[in-house]
Amino acid sequence: METHFFTKLSPKYSAAYRNYYTYQNLLGVRTASFVFLALGIIIRILYHIFPESLTKAQNYPEFNFINWIFIAVTPFFYLLSHLLVLQMRKTKRATAAMALFVFVFSIYLISCGMYSSFISTSDPSNALTLYLIALSVVSVLFVFEYYETIILLIAIELLFTMMLFYAQAGPTEMTHNQMISAILLAGFYLTSRYFFSYKASYYGQILQIRNKNAEIEQANSFKSQVLGTVAHDLRNPIAAVESLAMIMEMEDIDEDTQDNLTLIRESCVKARTIIDDLLDAARLENPPAFETIRTEVNKCLLDIVTGWKIQQGGKNNIVFTSDVKEAYAQINQEKFPRVIDNLISNALKFSKETDIVEVNLKLDKSRLIISVTDKGLGIPKDMLPTLFERFSGAGRTGLRGEQSTGIGLSIAKDIIESHQGKISVQSEEGKGSTFTILLPIAD
Repeated sequence: METHFFTKLSPKYSAAYRNYYTYQNLLGVRTASFVFLALGIIIRILYHIFPESLTKAQNYPEFNFINWIFIAVTPFFYLLSHLLVLQMRKTKRATAAMALFVFVFSIYLISCGMYSSFISTSDPSNALTLYLIALSVVSVLFVFEYYETIILLIAIELLFTMMLFYAQAGPTEMTHNQMISAILLAGFYLTSRYFFSYKASYYGQILQIRNKNAEIEQANSFKSQVLGTVAHDLRNPIAAVESLAMIMEMEDIDEDTQDNLTLIRESCVKARTIIDDLLDAARLENPPAFETIRTEVNKCLLDIVTGWKIQQGGKNNIVFTSDVKEAYAQINQEKFPRVIDNLISNALKFSKETDIVEVNLKLDKSRLIISVTDKGLGIPKDMLPTLFERFSGAGRTGLRGEQSTGIGLSIAKDIIESHQGKISVQSEEGKGSTFTILLPIAD
């Protein structure tokens, strides 16, 4: 932390910091004036509850008079500070009048405490304790520039000297008290400047964090835009390559050429899958409006499984079972099927061709439970904690060489959470995996 005992703050932050601490000072004045007024009212109430014991105190008439002064004057500080706080919230700019107001209140607060102690004890040495408390409160509660602090010290010292003359202190007693006052004022100055430096350092860190966050958000937005643009523009050349491969397959070709064309088409399918994942990742970082429709989940899951059977050429290695006759949930018709597709795709990717992938629907009180279970390779235990994190390195090559981007499950997690649901996994290497989705039931 850089200290500013006799220097100003760097011009880079000085204006913004002055606006910041002036607002905090005004809030401090409002709070302190409210507390001071409440204490004055409480003392006035105690006069009525215990009149005999309090009214016989030394210098009661003077203290009674000054208490009424406190009760009459302090509300003006509270009301004016409240108005200045409202003005500061609108303009976001500090003015000289605001700084002067805080300065005057500090003098008022110290003089009130000092004078009250003097008239109640008529002994300057007994006033030093309250004097120290008042200085400590002002040094911690309010922030001043160093030249403002020096002016405040001079004003306080003049006030203290006047109090000494008022108390008719002797030369020796006055000298001793002035020496103690000088020590207290020196401590006040160092404490005040330390808190100025501490709060300035804190404010500088806040500004740096804000600037860094703005830069990160800007860079993240730019990255998402580039990612979406690149992924989108890659679709056309890949589609062109796939179309050419399909056209070539219509001609009379030999077996080697057919194998090469099949490899080209499979590569295009993999590339398209990667592009879809990248586009989904970009969309989820800048999500559009998420719309859901009350959907019968049995039909939704059955349609997805049927589509996979057609894609698999009529194989019956994907089975859908349900323990619920009718089950409704609020579902996004575009994104939710993509989650189930991803889970089924992963299950097939890490299972043998003869293994069965089970999609099951159950009901548990107010939740629907959708599970996708396979008997394949399973997931290593060290991968499970980060399985749903984006680019976690959990992506693995399938049994038949299928590639993975490692972001499919993170996208699935984001989509399910957008449905107010949860997704989890249980897996054991060599025995398979079960992905479980919990969804709230729609009314």
